[in-house]
Amino acid sequence: VLDPSQNKQFNDHYLEVDFDLSSVMFVATANTLDIPYALLDRLEIIHVSGYTEQEKIAISDQYLIKKNLQKNGLKTSECSFSEGAVQSIIRHYTAEAGVRELSRKIDTIARKVVHEIVTKKTPKKKYLITQKSLNKYLGPQKYLKEVVDVKPAIGQVNGLAWTEVGGEMLQIEVACPPGKGNLVHTGSLGDVMEESIQAALTVVKVKADQLNLTAASFENTDLHMHLPEGATPKDGPSAGIGMCVAIASALSQKPVKPKIAMTGEITLRGEVLAIGGLKEKLLAAQRAQVKTVLIPIQNKKDLVDIPKEVLQAVDIHCVKTIDEVFFHCFDEMGAVSKNKAALSHEPSTIGTIQSTQEEIVCV
Repeated sequence: VLDPSQNKQFNDHYLEVDFDLSSVMFVATANTLDIPYALLDRLEIIHVSGYTEQEKIAISDQYLIKKNLQKNGLKTSECSFSEGAVQSIIRHYTAEAGVRELSRKIDTIARKVVHEIVTKKTPKKKYLITQKSLNKYLGPQKYLKEVVDVKPAIGQVNGLAWTEVGGEMLQIEVACPPGKGNLVHTGSLGDVMEESIQAALTVVKVKADQLNLTAASFENTDLHMHLPEGATPKDGPSAGIGMCVAIASALSQKPVKPKIAMTGEITLRGEVLAIGGLKEKLLAAQRAQVKTVLIPIQNKKDLVDIPKEVLQAVDIHCVKTIDEVFFHCFDEMGAVSKNKAALSHEPSTIGTIQSTQEEIVCV
């Protein structure tokens, strides 16, 4: 059907008639690329990322509100939404990359406004939907806003994950109770993520001297890594550097700086490899009020697609090795790295993104 070199005489087995499909353009949609290769090879892949919060607000103001009010027999002079109300619906009543659920929530509010107009003896001349009135129409908030901790924490790291409904914060926790060097991991983790834990632990062992760790640090303690929300399956390699930092923090008792999040695959040599879903992950970081995000230097090219409001709200650093990750996460490691750079008179190798309205420069 899809191959122009073969579908000039496509035969329909039901009608037993040949059709010329060579001039037909087929458009297919899918939420993931888990598609058989033979089919995928005959398609041109166009990636469509999720909307930003500001884009959703604009779509609501220009289209969704008018459509749903008209659908329920209301005029804009009878009912309107404040910008704060729309923003609150997006943050606390929907969890999606698109706007379908947002449209349903606006439709629900419109129906309830119509019900009030019909049933009340003296209805209001105009209904203004605000943040305070959402509880009346939509009930309690369904999704609480993610906000990162403001205090340094030991063994706790903010990772960034991609899901089918957009980006999410991924909490990584590591505890080190007395034991015999056993490694335990919980949180409904997939095979790839379990392998990332093994790789992260090996990297920490290689960097033991740099972290002031001894052989006894690994032999006399157990490592328990947990990713909360255990009912939700998790997999993928992009949490590698977060796992490495969490293990290093728990073993060395070095607190991780607050309001920092990270994403990147880790190799046994401590190199940070590229990841996918960068836009969605940075949007999740912005929602959670993260101040600093560490991303692989190989993803620098993807920053041209990131909205300006995200680049202005988040300080993005490109990192190439786990040493640079440690530099940003631990105060002591940063001081050591600065002293070494001063002694050797060599420039810092830390990649920093400086955003302006015209261009993005990686230093």
